[in-house]
Amino acid sequence: MKRNRKAKIVATLGPASSSPDMIDALFRAGVDVFRINMSHATHEGMRALVGMIRGVEAKYRRPIGILVDLQGPKLRLGSFAEGAVELKAGQSFVLDDDPSPGDQHRVYLPHPEILEALRPGHAILLDDGKVRLEVLEASPHRAETRVVAGRRLSDRKGVSLPNTVLRVSALTEKDRRDLEAALHEEIDWVALSFIQRPEDIAEARKIARGKVGIMAKIEKPQALERIDEIIEISDSIMVARGDLGVEMPIERVPGAQKRITRASRRAGKPVIVATQMLESMITAPVPTRAEVSDVAAAVFEGADAVMLSAESAAGEYPVQAVETMNRIAEEVERDQHYPQIIHSQRTEPESTGADTITAAARQMAETLNVAAIVCFTSSGSTGLRAARERPGVPIIALSPIREMARRLALVWGLHCVVSEDVGNVDEMVDRASQIAFQEEFATPGQRIIITAGVPFGTPGATNLLRLAFVGSDGLTGI
Repeated sequence: MKRNRKAKIVATLGPASSSPDMIDALFRAGVDVFRINMSHATHEGMRALVGMIRGVEAKYRRPIGILVDLQGPKLRLGSFAEGAVELKAGQSFVLDDDPSPGDQHRVYLPHPEILEALRPGHAILLDDGKVRLEVLEASPHRAETRVVAGRRLSDRKGVSLPNTVLRVSALTEKDRRDLEAALHEEIDWVALSFIQRPEDIAEARKIARGKVGIMAKIEKPQALERIDEIIEISDSIMVARGDLGVEMPIERVPGAQKRITRASRRAGKPVIVATQMLESMITAPVPTRAEVSDVAAAVFEGADAVMLSAESAAGEYPVQAVETMNRIAEEVERDQHYPQIIHSQRTEPESTGADTITAAARQMAETLNVAAIVCFTSSGSTGLRAARERPGVPIIALSPIREMARRLALVWGLHCVVSEDVGNVDEMVDRASQIAFQEEFATPGQRIIITAGVPFGTPGATNLLRLAFVGSDGLTGI
């Protein structure tokens, strides 16, 4: 299952894609990581999906990543006495802690943490931003607002707060239960929703205890203000453009996407671009030209992965959506301008031995036109460093730890193989040559570059670079 692209594909599972045959078809179409959305999945459903994915993994003997996406805090209004009201621009409207049904002038807000955090001038967006309020006066019990943009507003609509930082955990009780349940399964990544600050990640890290990678979803403007700190404390980042586009002017979202993608690349952290990438393929067998350009832009930008949500979870054409995304990524990476664009975004290596060796490996690989870079990685850091360089040649990541190989399936350019650890340099060269040949990246007589850490098995100690030939039998490095 060798992919002909370096950008990875994440696909969400749901009603349209929750059978073993469909998961198998999606994997063959190009999926590298499957996402399970806990906003809709039960614990039993999550376990069943993990089992199906691991069945496909065993069939093809290729590491597959699994991302469990936690729901996060869902902020909603109370209900109205008549089910809905019509709000008009300029009128007054009150949000309060009175649980009685609302009317034309007020409604219950069952979130005391919001009332405590609101300040005059703050914006409140209701129903995905269709209704906009401006806070005039605020207290812990009520907020008097002015309707800036009005329309019909019905029961239990969502609340977004683009200016307000809530002093509550990003993990709800449901999230904690879901996280604990997920940690008992063979999953690789957990995504945290509605992150506002670095502290929001600390609790999940404590619960996860290093068993899974922690992904921060950037979907609130408050997170952008501290993006570098959030990237530093996270293992990966998702640009969740749906909610981000609700809470900030939509014309600023493309710039935010570029900023987050480039900051993540500088830090060597995987970054996913998500939401509405091929939205029209929920009901149509082909995407719009604008959607194709959107996916292509993320690939040109060097994002580690692009993601399908409803397209693969509930759409009518899940396999076609994956195939389309696969073709777009392959075509972009063949484009004559792609290497130049990727190179222009490359950052200077840090002044460490590991970074220097990885940068040297990329330069040698491109100068000598080698078949592949083979990196031995147990902690994943050698693989991540190799990917951060965005070399023009394939990267084969060999790990003795199956869980790490699965986690690295998300990372740009890494073809992950589970392989026993080596004991010496000669064994390292033989193993690298053998796998490069078996995985069809190199033919006899071609050269490969090998990076590893010595002593072997020492996490994070990339300190060895070796140039080797693939032997005439395809097995022995010379």
